[in-house]
Amino acid sequence: MLTMSAITKPRTKVLRSVVLSMRLPVESGKRLKRLANRHGWTASDASARLVEEGLRRSEFAFIDFRDSAAGRQACIQGQTLAVWEVILLVRSYHGDISAVARHLRWPAAKVEAAVNYAAAFPAEIEEALAENEATDFERLKRMLPQAMEFAPKEAARHRHAQAPPR
Repeated sequence: MLTMSAITKPRTKVLRSVVLSMRLPVESGKRLKRLANRHGWTASDASARLVEEGLRRSEFAFIDFRDSAAGRQACIQGQTLAVWEVILLVRSYHGDISAVARHLRWPAAKVEAAVNYAAAFPAEIEEALAENEATDFERLKRMLPQAMEFAPKEAARHRHAQAPPR
């Protein structure tokens, strides 16, 4: 028998919880345990996370969850961007959802979905934005060894113009 324990997020406090027992088919229980092992969770933690993600999917249009180098993140269905990345764009466009939708070539409803999700879970989104702000290229290179730094041609040309002759 599995019980639903506290839902936790890395580097955040434990939320209040309720214990619910549930029965799963044997094969589902095995798959749940494999998922839990892959992430270093208990089966109870994995089931709680999956239930929470399922609830959020049912409550918010166009929201999905994916594993990434930064951990499990809320993303926009059918797209490569996490919700926090869409919010970063929304802020850079001063809240103009239609401008962000044009920029991404998305329907405005997908941008609105990210805004709605962020409004419901502001601490989650702010944490991701803060982590992004604190990440420099060296830290990124540790997470993604294949990462390459590049500069726009104008910046590279300016740098070469200032370089001393060899």
